[in-house]
Amino acid sequence: MPTLLLVDGSSYLYRAFHALPDLRTSAGEPTGAIRGVLSMLRALEADYKSEFRAVVFDAKGKTFRDDWYPEYKAHRPAMPEDLVAQIEPLHQCIRAAGWPLLMVDGVEADDVIGTLSRRAAAAGIECVISTGDKDLAQLVNPHVRLVNTMSGELLDPAAVRAKFGVPPERIVDYLALVGDTVDNVPGVPKVGPKTAVKWLDSYGSLEAIVAHAADIGGAVGENLRKHLDFLPLGVKLVTVDCDLPLPQAVTDLAPQPPDLEKLAEDARIHTRHFYEALKAKNVLVRYMNYAGYGDGLRISVGTDAEIDKLLAELRKIV
Repeated sequence: MPTLLLVDGSSYLYRAFHALPDLRTSAGEPTGAIRGVLSMLRALEADYKSEFRAVVFDAKGKTFRDDWYPEYKAHRPAMPEDLVAQIEPLHQCIRAAGWPLLMVDGVEADDVIGTLSRRAAAAGIECVISTGDKDLAQLVNPHVRLVNTMSGELLDPAAVRAKFGVPPERIVDYLALVGDTVDNVPGVPKVGPKTAVKWLDSYGSLEAIVAHAADIGGAVGENLRKHLDFLPLGVKLVTVDCDLPLPQAVTDLAPQPPDLEKLAEDARIHTRHFYEALKAKNVLVRYMNYAGYGDGLRISVGTDAEIDKLLAELRKIV
């Protein structure tokens, strides 16, 4: 059965930035997130053979969830400048590596991933989602799995239940009860994972918990009753939209060979601009080494002749 490999690029961008040392070029420009994400992509390519794939990032600007709840993610600090400087060069490298890259205005990467995973399942295509985001556990089913390359964790339906105490189809109910501090979605005060799992085990669903709210005693029962008006909005906020009108079909996401010629042409025609954008003198060598190709290449890139020499070497190993 064919496989679709989806990468939550926004999740890994932040995790790579904070997990890796402060890597920089000789000019002092940051490169840690670029190296981390590209290394992760190479590892995924090796571990999960796929006929279709894409890296999905959040687009700039607000989403429909901000319209529903202005406090959504409002507590997050601004992106560090050292990370901002790496985003466009990273996008260039991902595309040059042959990965389709998707960003959709007005929605989150989660929603794009959810929509594509549902389309894949409907078409009889297995789906592997690489992410560190717990919210996406709601997408897991017999044909959709989550993998966290940083921890090695692989989540199928049984593993979701083992980790969270509830099956994938109850993750939305679970998150609505406990809240999502990362996205600033409040849950029922004083209700943590143990209480949420206990209630869902006892009543079966959030809808049934709400129907029996008057029967739940103690302070948490009172907190639940006070939170009832917010719960429908909380459910909407934590639910991944799996029905976006995306123009891309799953079969449009076939990987392409690494586009070395494009990198070289950019270097030839826009050498100054391209170097400034990537913040690295030897851009092709750095890209190939970050991506896992040709470790040890030490060809200096600055003139057309040097670029041609490097391309000749790279064509032997790609």
